[in-house]
Amino acid sequence: MDDATQRSSESEAAARQARFGTLPEPVRLEDMVEERAASTPDPARTAYNQDEWLVRYCL
Repeated sequence: MDDATQRSSESEAAARQARFGTLPEPVRLEDMVEERAASTPDPARTAYNQDEWLVRYCL
């Protein structure tokens, strides 16, 4: 190998090391998950009173 080829390969090696020499930072689990409601909340569905059946059917 001549001197120019060796310098070229050394600069290519330095460029590879700069680009691929370190691993990327790990991604946190919180950053990978997105929570979103599947539908809009329905107040009539959640307005159930568990004691109401006692008043209607037992009294």
